[in-house]
Amino acid sequence: MRLSFTMVLSVAIAQSAATQTPQDQPRDRTSDAKAPPPAMAVPADEVGFVPLFDGENLTGWISRGGKAEYRAEAGCIVGQTRPNQPNSFLCTERDFADFELRYEFRVDRELNSGVQIRSHSRPEYQNGRVHGYQIEIDPSERAWTAGLYEEGRRGWLQSPADDAPSKSVFLQDGWNRVRVIAEGPRIRTWLNDVPVVDYIDHAPEAESSGFIGLQVHGVGGRTEPLEVRWRNLRIREIPGVSDTSEPSR
Repeated sequence: MRLSFTMVLSVAIAQSAATQTPQDQPRDRTSDAKAPPPAMAVPADEVGFVPLFDGENLTGWISRGGKAEYRAEAGCIVGQTRPNQPNSFLCTERDFADFELRYEFRVDRELNSGVQIRSHSRPEYQNGRVHGYQIEIDPSERAWTAGLYEEGRRGWLQSPADDAPSKSVFLQDGWNRVRVIAEGPRIRTWLNDVPVVDYIDHAPEAESSGFIGLQVHGVGGRTEPLEVRWRNLRIREIPGVSDTSEPSR
């Protein structure tokens, strides 16, 4: 029986395909694609936090007070002094009441600074002067960082004692971590995981909510700029109010 050329060719191709090893088979290029990395688990103590700063721009913030320079740089908010300016503040556009706030900062040795919480700028109060609680940044020998001050009104509310452990954990020329919990009239702070403030404010003028602000302190006529940097600013709002009748220290 005569076989056509076409039939012979078809038989040969079929036999060749049947004898191919897995290595001879054409590669499925879709299998070369790498599987996506597994999602990073959020640490339990970071659940519920949202960033206040996206690492790229100052959307959601507004400048008040003096004219110090604020800019977004390398994932940080940088505050830089200018001569002959009063205290300057970069403030959140929205208010917060009860919350836990966490951030890191690095500050030049000669610059005083701080972070406002539950603060306000009202036209009827000293022409809009920023006032409210401030969590201190103090690189001086006094070392009152994370102490509680009230900007524009009552002044110091609670400062670290002379022998406070927090005084020895401040990192000059390095990044420091601060944690703040504000619940009802009680405000607590930690510096690099060491407790600093535990204060109950039952004064009639005590504020229960307000904006968060980043302070650059005035430096008089000094022309050489000083800087403070903040990063990893994040907040977890706390529903309800945790009240206590314990007296402040």
